Amino acid sequence: MGPDERARGLIQSLSEHLINGIEEEQWARSRRDFLTHGFAKVPFLAPEDTKNAIAGEIETLIAAHGVRREMSFKETGGTPRLMRNVRHQEISEHGSVIPAVYRSTDFREALSRIAGEPVFECPYEPEQYVITELRQSGDTHGWHWDDYSFAVVWVVACPPVEHGGFVQCVPRTHWNKDDPQLHRQFIEQPIHSFALRPGDLYVLRTDTTLHRVYPLTQGRRLIINMGYASRADLCRTISHETMDNLWKAHEGQTA
Repeated sequence: MGPDERARGLIQSLSEHLINGIEEEQWARSRRDFLTHGFAKVPFLAPEDTKNAIAGEIETLIAAHGVRREMSFKETGGTPRLMRNVRHQEISEHGSVIPAVYRSTDFREALSRIAGEPVFECPYEPEQYVITELRQSGDTHGWHWDDYSFAVVWVVACPPVEHGGFVQCVPRTHWNKDDPQLHRQFIEQPIHSFALRPGDLYVLRTDTTLHRVYPLTQGRRLIINMGYASRADLCRTISHETMDNLWKAHEGQTA
């Protein structure tokens, strides 16, 4: 069985699961969590065969194409990015399952059910999907917002909470790239923290939820972030300073 045929079989399995394998209370709870916190943990959203295939492809891609990046961004108040990544370009060229899942209409409709509004593929390809690995002490994806409205994150590896790697969110916030005022955001809204484990998925309202990954002290965190757009995103002009600068860093290097 070739990779494309295998991917088609997995998409069929995913679609059947989304239609028949999820209880109404799971949908309702995830919707409530998303509205309240800008975050919903949704491990039920994909069957084990899809999770295992995604995890295997991510492990292969990070080993072959991972690039170390160490940067900070004034647009998010100087917060750091200390991580390894695989970009959309390499995932699209060398992966099959990840691009197929991302394009799945049934999967996008499931995200729309949680979000309470239509969810669209991101028009800016570099934000459609990216693999991120934290593996050194102090590694973090520091406080930030995303340019587009929605993200679903697949967790392949994550340490126990005492070693960091969990998600923190500040919902109902606004990103001013010229003056992000992070400390004021923390004072005006509560910070919510969420533990994770391998096999989890979570959905984020990424444009109005300030969020970060708590710095690692040991262990490894490996995920893929799939970014999606709202209808409003498709009707406005969006700049991409942080993503564009992130991909310029250490271009062509591996570590």
